[in-house]
Amino acid sequence: MTDLSATPTVFVLVHGAWHGSGQWAATQRALAGLGAASVAVDLPGHGFDAPLPSGYLLPGQPGLPTERSPLATVTMDDCAETVLDTLRQVRHHRRVVLVAHSAGGGPASLAAERAPRLVDALVYLSAFVPAGRPRFSDYLGSPENATARGQSLTLGDPAELGAVRINPLSPDPAYAEELRQTYYHDTPPDRFDRWRSALSTDLPLSVPATPVPVTAPRWGRIPRTFLRCADDRALPPAVQDLMIAEADRAVPGNPFTVRTLPGGHSPFAARPRELAAALLP
Repeated sequence: MTDLSATPTVFVLVHGAWHGSGQWAATQRALAGLGAASVAVDLPGHGFDAPLPSGYLLPGQPGLPTERSPLATVTMDDCAETVLDTLRQVRHHRRVVLVAHSAGGGPASLAAERAPRLVDALVYLSAFVPAGRPRFSDYLGSPENATARGQSLTLGDPAELGAVRINPLSPDPAYAEELRQTYYHDTPPDRFDRWRSALSTDLPLSVPATPVPVTAPRWGRIPRTFLRCADDRALPPAVQDLMIAEADRAVPGNPFTVRTLPGGHSPFAARPRELAAALLP
């Protein structure tokens, strides 16, 4: 039997919108090859158990733009508690590093704020940092985010649906290409259909819309790294830098360590080995 106590560091990996724990698999293999343990989290309503709109897998996808999401009642608290459950399970490791991608920055930040004793370091991979502005939507609507792609991917009215909905299996070539250009433009083209087929349709509206309060004595005391994605088309470098700068002003005594990765928003798909190496101290 493997002695888990011998592993000094464990990475807890939190995915972004519409993704799940499975998308971290290649990065986890690379981390294992470098001697690091890892656990990937499925946030509520994501992963292989994600509930889908009733017409999503039917011919013509009936009702997809209008059917209220089964995730409409999922809260930010639910998401943070899922992260906290995993952090509690892995606390026997000597060092716990919480890694968040994109929209996963909200639940990860709230979990760290509520239980800073469970987190030895935070890593934001082109992820939402709430220290300057408490809602992800505050940054998504900022001038710095004006060049972001993907606005045309959203279906219906998120307020009516209770979720931000996309259509990963859209038969429309133009829609599929916009999805690729936004999230996977530097992933090998012959793998794109596999990646998009693993996405779920709905991001609970609470994730981008709920304020995430963090404080200097709790969240702010944890060492933090921001991994910038230099050619990110979903969350451009300008808004990544804005979040870093505002967080550093909020907690000037503990600024971000900033590193830059080449490529787009999904390095776990395009260059997992490079991402794994960047996660290690």
